[in-house]
Amino acid sequence: MDPDAVEALLSGARDDQDPVSDGARVAHGSSDDPQVLDFSANTNPRYPEAVPRVYESALPSARDYPADDYCSFRVTAAEYVDCAPQCVLPTAGGLAAIRLAANTVLRSGDSVVLPYPSFSEYAREIRLQGAEPEFVPHDELLETDPAGHAMVAVCNPNNPTGELYDADRLRAYADRCREADTVLLVDEAFLDFTDDPSLAGTDGVIVARSLTKMFGLPGLRAGFAVATGDLRERLAAARLTWSLSEPANAVSVHCMNQSEFVAETRQRVARERPRMAARLGDRFDVSDSDSPFLLCDAGSSEAVDDVITEAREANIAVRDARTFRGLDSHFRVAVRMPGENDQLLAALGV
Repeated sequence: MDPDAVEALLSGARDDQDPVSDGARVAHGSSDDPQVLDFSANTNPRYPEAVPRVYESALPSARDYPADDYCSFRVTAAEYVDCAPQCVLPTAGGLAAIRLAANTVLRSGDSVVLPYPSFSEYAREIRLQGAEPEFVPHDELLETDPAGHAMVAVCNPNNPTGELYDADRLRAYADRCREADTVLLVDEAFLDFTDDPSLAGTDGVIVARSLTKMFGLPGLRAGFAVATGDLRERLAAARLTWSLSEPANAVSVHCMNQSEFVAETRQRVARERPRMAARLGDRFDVSDSDSPFLLCDAGSSEAVDDVITEAREANIAVRDARTFRGLDSHFRVAVRMPGENDQLLAALGV
């Protein structure tokens, strides 16, 4: 066969069968400009005081491969979310835990129930496995029938809307998923900003946790998955070897022991979030939130452009939420320190 024809045939096969060929990158918040006050990323503007010292102390150990059992990390993480240490699987961030779950559970042709609007990476990770998302409104997710689906994903609290699912209803839905032999993936990236209990250690559930939101270290790339029984064994077999660097391991263990820092952060967010919501509510429709961010409806797509411009003129970045499925007139802002929040409110004239 002619070489060009062979290449065309192979290219066609890739286009038809390889989801990577159509896998566009997902838009996210955050600015790497140090002159910009970043309200577009939902991360704590503070981190525990001793983090630089802990990180520097761990650097010499980075010259060797880390011990892949991550014993101290597992024990500390288990205490942090109240599960057994053997259920914890360290990952390079919450998204790595989500990919591990998708890669382990899903096969080509599977269907997965996804909420919308919600974290856009879910759909991408699912499609990368050759599976297909079935989107349902986020506030109707717990009413869907999990039977016939390989997985249901839920973001709790939901991003970008910010609200928690009722804990009893979510646990009851986990029971329904287990009865239907459907894996429930629960993304708890922002749960530690609340007092609600984790589903970590619940049979049939994979919990994905991020350590970079609460502790203000998104570039550290640290998190973990939690599962039990055969599901845990499969995740453990598929987990990337040396999934955490030694500095990330050491800093994570330190941070998860900082209960006072976590409590103070929760208290600050609980004070600032309603204050910001009330002021923003004078101009925008603000969604109820249990999270360190607020979703605002500006009324039109053009109005969102105006908000982004107003913020940019004050060297502030806000999150254009029109990239989320189902949103066409929204933006999102993080809850930062009181003085910083005042700068945002002044920039938006509220």
